[in-house]
Amino acid sequence: MTTSLARNRNFTLLWGGQALAEVGFSASMIAFPLLVLAVTGSPAMSGLVLAADAAAQLVAGLPAGALADRWDRRRIMLCCEAARVLALGGLVASVWTGTVTVAHMIAVAVVLGVCRALFEPAEDASLARLVPESQLGTAVALNTARSSLGQMSGTALGGLLFAVTRWLPFLVDMVTHVVAFVALLFMRVPPSERVAARPHMVREIGEGLKWVWSRAEIRVTALCAVVLNLFFTAFYLVVIVLVQRGGASPAAIGVMAAMLGVGGVLGALAAPWLHRALGPFRSIASVFWVLTLLTPVALLVDSPFLLGGLFALMTFLAPTANTTIGTHQLLLTPDALRGRLSGVMAVVIGLAGTLGPLVGGLLTEVLSARTAVAVCAAGILLITVVVTVNPTLREYGAVPVTEEKDA
Repeated sequence: MTTSLARNRNFTLLWGGQALAEVGFSASMIAFPLLVLAVTGSPAMSGLVLAADAAAQLVAGLPAGALADRWDRRRIMLCCEAARVLALGGLVASVWTGTVTVAHMIAVAVVLGVCRALFEPAEDASLARLVPESQLGTAVALNTARSSLGQMSGTALGGLLFAVTRWLPFLVDMVTHVVAFVALLFMRVPPSERVAARPHMVREIGEGLKWVWSRAEIRVTALCAVVLNLFFTAFYLVVIVLVQRGGASPAAIGVMAAMLGVGGVLGALAAPWLHRALGPFRSIASVFWVLTLLTPVALLVDSPFLLGGLFALMTFLAPTANTTIGTHQLLLTPDALRGRLSGVMAVVIGLAGTLGPLVGGLLTEVLSARTAVAVCAAGILLITVVVTVNPTLREYGAVPVTEEKDA
């Protein structure tokens, strides 16, 4: 008899610790642009700090995936949590004493980005070892819900804490990672396959890239995700600048951003039913179409709370698509390659995350915020059309995983 995930001690330790850490992370991510705006007054500099975090994840992504297939994955996660605690502790001290600089914030953002690049492949690759295959889809959906819960509560909390004092969101983030570190100390991961050690990691990274590129379903979804995430992250920053210039308080901005998590949580609860009702292709394409239809609505809304409701609608279907794609990719990929698969996908997200905030910051520098929203809407529309007509995506999941592994 298969033990339920709720009674799976190792999974619950990992999930619970990281759920708390997600809250702290989201609090810091909403506080970072607010802190830079308070110190410099420049939206472009806010975009630069967020881009530094994403760029670090981008650069470290491929080596991190290879290391997750080489090294002890639990030990990687422990080292990442310890590094986050140290980096955030230094930031808290500098903000508290009034000596924080943009260079220091960029350095902290880089550390956090590298740690995330290392942690995510280690966690993703461990997931299939912690839960049986029959429960993998549920575990992926729960991790999606975890991220949404962190987004929902952390961003609201970050805005409120920043309104109290600027260093408080980062202190809370530091404490959550201390708790996550302790949870990992008690977690045990069953032994996994390891690649044979080689003098050069480049060959291992190349194997991971070759695997991803040779699978059309993974390749196409990754390329489409890059474009969508680029324009959506740009849109997200543009909207923050739009409401900030309209006089919204940091607390109101935090509540607005938290609605992304509300939509994600509700979407995660509905994801199993929606996946069955929509099927693989519609589960993916519907996310693109919802964003296409809703992005221009931001031009008609001024209230940060109404914009928050718009964010919730925009993210409602994302868990369904993420569960469909993530589960299929993990089952398709051998254990010895799962770290590198996650590393490549982290680079995909990192590429969009690096360019998105920069694009958003630059658009608000050279255009009005409303015009910048229109540019983002046009970009999302373009990639939605591509997704809709792409033959690989229209047949997504039609070939059984077992057949693809043998191909």
